[in-house]
Amino acid sequence: MKRVVITGMGIYSCLGNGLDAVRDSLYNGVSGIVFDQVRKDMGFRSALTAKLEVPELKGILSRSQRVYMPEQAKYAYVATAEALKNAGVDQDYLDSHEVGLMYGNDSSAEPVYKSIQTMLDKKDTTLVGSGAIFQSMNSTVTMSLSCIFRLKGMNLTVSGACASGSHAIGLGAMLIRNGLQEMVVCGGAQEVNPYAVGSFDGISAFSTRESDPTKASRPFDRDRDGLVPGGGAATVIIESYESAVKRGAPILAEILSYGFSSNGDHISVPNVDGPSRSLQMAIKQAGININEIGYINAHATSTPVGDRNEAKAIYNVFGDSCPEVTSTKAMTGHEMWMAGASEVIYSMLMMKNGFIAPNINFENPDEDSAKLNIPAKRIEKKFDTFLSNSFGFGGTNSTLIVRNL
Repeated sequence: MKRVVITGMGIYSCLGNGLDAVRDSLYNGVSGIVFDQVRKDMGFRSALTAKLEVPELKGILSRSQRVYMPEQAKYAYVATAEALKNAGVDQDYLDSHEVGLMYGNDSSAEPVYKSIQTMLDKKDTTLVGSGAIFQSMNSTVTMSLSCIFRLKGMNLTVSGACASGSHAIGLGAMLIRNGLQEMVVCGGAQEVNPYAVGSFDGISAFSTRESDPTKASRPFDRDRDGLVPGGGAATVIIESYESAVKRGAPILAEILSYGFSSNGDHISVPNVDGPSRSLQMAIKQAGININEIGYINAHATSTPVGDRNEAKAIYNVFGDSCPEVTSTKAMTGHEMWMAGASEVIYSMLMMKNGFIAPNINFENPDEDSAKLNIPAKRIEKKFDTFLSNSFGFGGTNSTLIVRNL
């Protein structure tokens, strides 16, 4: 079995555009959450959201490329361009090697809404536009990235709800570990427009702490009242250790293991058993002692049941040997399909720079979070191995363990 390493990263999030800006935001505990009047005017119960600007790609990509790209594909392009540059991979390399693509995405709501509105208003399907069909599909991100970068390997969208980005990295690593690909572009993307999350708001999934947006996302805190939607895109370049050495690439870290499980239970309410099994599988596969894990990036989204059950699962596995646990969603909100990938990058930036970002807004623990080591303030700490959890609707769970190199 081949070793799998990370050689490049790129990110576009509410914490910043690019690795340096995001690192600084994490270090300083900066929140990217704002109040959006547009959502309030649309009838949203909660108008809270992460703040992002859609990147302007005119002059960078051709019109024929841009017309097929919805919002989240544009985020993914920016993140992927940075990751490839970071990994020392240029277009000549992509043209002459079989590079794969595994990217998480589970919706494309805005193009669907706009297409339907055009058909209803104009009574003429030809006015929908040639790009609409490609923008409207869940595979829209991988369609665009594979064509723009002329990729020749595996080309697949991973649709696993809020674990999509993490599963994409894990599945990409499996391809490399088994010798089916030498390099895979992996990641996750999430649209931020209101059409994508109106149904979440309709079931009261969001925090209503509108008077103080930066305090609204409160993972593990006793007074949490729901999540805040976020998004953007995150890309990691993974490849076999042999490939990286041959290229003289910057080897950033090694993916030790990929744990996964299904709750086999309620479609939206997480349990404790499923996440526990995902954690245990990852630790067993990594072949390490739990004391070697120096940081846990929790999935915790700031929902009452989800955070409580994840805290129980972590304690079930680690007990009193648990390292620091934080949820970066306190700053970013829930980046959904992107989260599993972005949180690997957030954890990488912490590991590479010797700190653990604060679990901001953690003021009062509940019965279960009190058992964990959750820092509300930044900690200066050098660690070499982290574990990252991602859980999704339908009970899909993913756990990645990554070691510094």
